[in-house]
Amino acid sequence: MTTNMKPDPDRHVASDKENPTNTGTETATQPAGEEHPTQQKKSKWYTNFGAQVIAGLIIGLILGFIARSIGADTPDADGEAHNWLASLLDGVGSAYVQLLKVMIPPLVVTAVITSVANLRKVANAARLAASTLWWFAITAFFSVITGIIVALVMRPGIGTSISPDSAKEPSTHGSWLGFIQSVVPSNIMGLGAKVTENAAGATAVSLNFNVLQLLVISIAIGVAAVQTGKKAEPFLGFMESLLHIVQKVLWWIIRLAPIGTAALIGTAVATYGWGALGALGKFVLAIYVGLAIVAFVIYPAALALNGISPVGFYRRVWPVLSLGFVTRSSMGVMPVTEQITERNMGVAREYASFAIPLGATTKMDGCAAVYPAIAAIFVAQFYGIDLNMQHFLLIVLVSVLGSAATAGTTGATVMLTLTLSTLGLPLAGVGLLLAIEPIVDMGRTAVNVTGQSLSALIVAKRAGIWDREVWDRADEHGYDLVAGK
Repeated sequence: MTTNMKPDPDRHVASDKENPTNTGTETATQPAGEEHPTQQKKSKWYTNFGAQVIAGLIIGLILGFIARSIGADTPDADGEAHNWLASLLDGVGSAYVQLLKVMIPPLVVTAVITSVANLRKVANAARLAASTLWWFAITAFFSVITGIIVALVMRPGIGTSISPDSAKEPSTHGSWLGFIQSVVPSNIMGLGAKVTENAAGATAVSLNFNVLQLLVISIAIGVAAVQTGKKAEPFLGFMESLLHIVQKVLWWIIRLAPIGTAALIGTAVATYGWGALGALGKFVLAIYVGLAIVAFVIYPAALALNGISPVGFYRRVWPVLSLGFVTRSSMGVMPVTEQITERNMGVAREYASFAIPLGATTKMDGCAAVYPAIAAIFVAQFYGIDLNMQHFLLIVLVSVLGSAATAGTTGATVMLTLTLSTLGLPLAGVGLLLAIEPIVDMGRTAVNVTGQSLSALIVAKRAGIWDREVWDRADEHGYDLVAGK
C-alpha cells in the first residue's frame, strides 16, 4: 500500500544520525546542563505507569478481601448491603469510570473530525479503512472458531446443576434492523435517555451518548469541512486545538488509573467472590480458557506473522488490558486505548483517532465472538438440542458480521440473543447465565480492548504508517505514558 503521511513533529525522536555527538560531553550546540535526547534515563520502576497499575491491582485485591471479611451492614434503599469499605471502593471506582466516560464525546468528536481532515495526507485512505474492517473480521473469525472448539471439548452445558427455573428471556434483543436504526443519529449530539427503576420503586433518568452515532456525525462533519476548503480551515484549526486540550485533561484522568484500578478490582472481589460461580463454574472456566487462547495464542501469532514483537505489544497494552478487566467497559477505556496505541505503540494519530473509536463500538472478540459461541453451545447442551455443522457455520457468520449489531447497546447479552435467535435456540437460556455475567464480563472486556489496539497496530504496520521510533522510545522509558506526553 502506498502512503504519503507527513511526519508529526510532536512525535519525533532524535536519532544518532541527527545527533552524531553521542559521547556524553557538552557541545557548542548543546547548552550546559541540558540532557542529550539519546541520554535520557529510564524511569524508575515505581514511577512507571504500568507498574503503578499492577500495584493498584494488588492493593485492590487486598482491600477487596478485607471488605469481604468485614461483612455487610444494613441493606440500603436499593436493597443492597455493603460495609463502609466496600461502599468506599464502589464509590471511588464508579467515579473513575464516570470520569473516563465524560471524556468520550469530546474526544470522539474532535479526534474523528481532525483525523478525517488529516487523512488527506494519506494516500488510499479508503483502502486503509477497508483494511481495518478486514482485520476486525479476521481476528473475530479465529476467536469464534476458538470458542466453538472450547465449548465442544469442555461441554459446559452437560452435567450442570443450575436450575431450569432461572431461565428467562432478556429484556433486550439484538437484531440487524436494530443496528441500522442505531447508526442513524436521533439528534445532532447522538444523545439518548434511559429510564431505570430501583428495588424501592424509585425511577431515575440517565442520559448517554451513542458513540456509533457520534462517529457517524463526526465523519460527516469532517468530510464536509474538507470539501468546503479554505473557508473551513479556521474550524478545523479550532477542532485540532480543542483536541489537544481534551487530551491534556484526559491525561490527568489517566494518571489516576492506579487508584481507579484498586477501587474497581476491590469492588469486584468484595461483591462477587468465589460463591458467585455456583453451578456455572464449568461455564466460567470454559469462557476464560477461550479468552486466554485468543489473547495469548491467536493474538501473538497475528503479531508475529506481521513482524511485531508479541512481548513488546503486551508490555505496552498492559494498562489497557488491566483497565478493561476492572472497568468492564470498552467505551470507558477507549480514551486510554487511543492514547496507548498512539503514544506507546507508534500508530499514526490520524489513523488511531479513527480506528480506536470504531473498534470500541464494533470490535469485540470477547463479547461478540468467544462468549456467544460458548454460550450458545451451552444453551443447546443444557436443553438437549443437537447442533450440526450448519449451526456452527451460522455461529461463525453471526459473530464475524454481527458484532456491529451490538454497537451502542448492551454488548454481550444482545449479541447472545442475536446468536440464539439465528440458531432457533430458546432465548430463555440467556437467563441461565445472568448470575455470572459480571465475572465473565471482566475477561471479555480485557480481550475486547486488547484486540482493538492489536488491529490498529497491525493495519498501521502493513500500511507503512507505523512510527517505529515511537515504539522504540517506549522501550527506553519503560513503557510509561510519560514518554509520549
